[in-house]
Amino acid sequence: MGREMTTNVDAGELGITFSEVARSKLLEVLTGYPEEVAGLRLKITGRTSEGFEHVLTIVEQGFEPDGDVTADYPDFKLYVEGERIEDLRGTAIHYEFKGPNVSGLEFDNPNPVWRDPLAQEIQRIFDEQVNPQIAAHGGFVQLLEVQGSKAYIEMGGGCQGCGMANVTLKQGIEVAVKEQLPEIDELIDITDHQSGENPYYKPSKK
Repeated sequence: MGREMTTNVDAGELGITFSEVARSKLLEVLTGYPEEVAGLRLKITGRTSEGFEHVLTIVEQGFEPDGDVTADYPDFKLYVEGERIEDLRGTAIHYEFKGPNVSGLEFDNPNPVWRDPLAQEIQRIFDEQVNPQIAAHGGFVQLLEVQGSKAYIEMGGGCQGCGMANVTLKQGIEVAVKEQLPEIDELIDITDHQSGENPYYKPSKK
């Protein structure tokens, strides 16, 4: 299979903006980067009921991501995660100094975290009930998407690789969701538990 090509659009069409301070700081980082730079990449790394979590990373030449949308800005090319383009449109990126070795980038994203009301309710349950409980073991659960009556989730932190993860899912998380949202039949965990390093439980070695 060939590479999925990127699509170049006008920056104004994306509506993603950078404050003057943010542009200056980013240009400073790019200028001092030791490798050849193709641009910067904006992507979503997670979401809560409070909003999206973002990251802006450097794209080295020869490692350009497939399927992204790109736009040319005065100081750099911006790669935008192709699968999440509609969730990233209109994002305003600012910079505020927060101390040494701390990213001062701030992302003001106007888009709704979930457009599906059912997904919004599952997210609320995770944020208000589920995650505060499993945080005691350093774990968390993240909603990825809802398809019909099934919700796809991923477990992280202390829950990834945990020998009790399935029990936590079926007897805890799934029960809590079904009690409040009977239209959800099943929560499907797509976590790669084999690569998890859990301080409390670990899968038995074969």
